[in-house]
Amino acid sequence: MEKKITPYEDSQLGKKQQVTQMFDTISGKYDGLNRVISFGIDVKWRGKVVAMINGTNPESILDIATGTGDLAINMALKTNAQKIVGLDISAGMLEVGKQKVAEKSLTSKIEMVLGDSEALPFDDNSFDAITVAFGVRNFEDLEKGLSEIFRVLKKGGVFVVLETSVPTKPPYKQGYNIYTRTLLPTIGKLFSKDRSAYAYLSKSASVFPFGDEFNNILRKIGFISVEDKPQTFGVATIYKAFK
Repeated sequence: MEKKITPYEDSQLGKKQQVTQMFDTISGKYDGLNRVISFGIDVKWRGKVVAMINGTNPESILDIATGTGDLAINMALKTNAQKIVGLDISAGMLEVGKQKVAEKSLTSKIEMVLGDSEALPFDDNSFDAITVAFGVRNFEDLEKGLSEIFRVLKKGGVFVVLETSVPTKPPYKQGYNIYTRTLLPTIGKLFSKDRSAYAYLSKSASVFPFGDEFNNILRKIGFISVEDKPQTFGVATIYKAFK
């Protein structure tokens, strides 16, 4: 079995605990750093996710691995959903998110919850739509996390994932490899003083299943009408599926 990619190679903690520690550490710089390392394109990607969700007119939305709440806030502003829950395992990221939600006067619409994606604190069939942006590759047990999402999604509900992927065509493939292996960890260290955190983010992206491989995992869990939409030469992919 392939060794799990974790943020801190010398740590004795499990992946879930390490990921929590990592995001607590970089939470204060996370938003600014995201804009830099993606050249701001991540904003456009999230906009596409919001449009997909809005097309199904959900009343309730769960945003897993919500982080600092960017996607949850966008959905609150651009959909007619009455209830949006942002869930994350990192208290540090949630605190930043709560501040942003309050600043935009959205506390009555968005609830920020500390929780584990692999043991969701919600009843079966609770949400019309569920999103995860740049979070599924941090699940310690991918299939367990996806099964939990399937459980709390209503029948007919939509599940949209935005995740990094690896370009397969030259010269984008070569350029991506150079950027993620050398420049990304260096930029990360300049912003967050935690070089290993951003080295992990690039390494975890390189081994995470994408495209048809991820589609097949979703189908195995029980999702239907699964489709993937590569973004920006394949450096990210949006997946859409239904229960």
